[in-house]
Amino acid sequence: MAEMNQDILQKEEQFHDSWAETIDVDNLPVDEFFEACTAPENRWLLEKLGDLTGRKVLELGCGAGEASIYLAKKGADVTATDLSGGMLKVVERLAKKHDVSVKTHKTDADQIDFPDGTFDIVYAANLLHHVDIGKTLDEACRVLKPGGIFCSWDPIAHNPAINVYRRIATEVRTEDEHPLRMKDLKLFSKHFSKVEYATFWFFTLWIFIRFYFIERVDPNKERYWKKIITEHQKLEPRYNRLERLDRRFFRLFPFLRRYAWNIAVIATKG
Repeated sequence: MAEMNQDILQKEEQFHDSWAETIDVDNLPVDEFFEACTAPENRWLLEKLGDLTGRKVLELGCGAGEASIYLAKKGADVTATDLSGGMLKVVERLAKKHDVSVKTHKTDADQIDFPDGTFDIVYAANLLHHVDIGKTLDEACRVLKPGGIFCSWDPIAHNPAINVYRRIATEVRTEDEHPLRMKDLKLFSKHFSKVEYATFWFFTLWIFIRFYFIERVDPNKERYWKKIITEHQKLEPRYNRLERLDRRFFRLFPFLRRYAWNIAVIATKG
């Protein structure tokens, strides 16, 4: 089992190192990652987190570092971590471009190399569906101060349309991905005293369908979840109409939240 896990980690690192080599920091959207209409997960989390000035933030699985840079711009003391050394180099270039200070550190999410009670906030975007969720939550809770907050967002496993997309977009995803199931929320409650969540993208997934069938965008050549951020201004009128429909629908039929694309969670350490 240990050997298999090490093999998965190595594949993840190689995949993201290769991806890092293709990234142009001059064209990475940072503010949009939290403020665009098509970033509902981060808009929700940001509202819950409140003022970030002076708060110590650890980002797990930082990727290119859009979130770390944005949180640093908001006054947080940020440490960006990732399994991929290539991605951490991208973060450093991006921080320099935006004139902010962000510390980088190479570490596994389920073996976080920091002492107990170090951080006020642990942030993880699109990470939990790549790792052992229980171990990662255990480690995140450990490095948080009492009253600290863990926040994350990830894809959910239950939507049939998104599952078709996953089977098609094999070149921009890794083999080990395991989107969250609603039952995984129980794992949060084992580690945190208070857990809140919200789901996003149901009728709004029409935008993905349009990308594929009308605009003929190859999902193996362009990452749809990046495209919705870079094209947020063009998408805004359509997205806002569909988001309002999503909200009404989920209020009427909350049991269907499991069929959304993404789930955001904010959990407080007791």
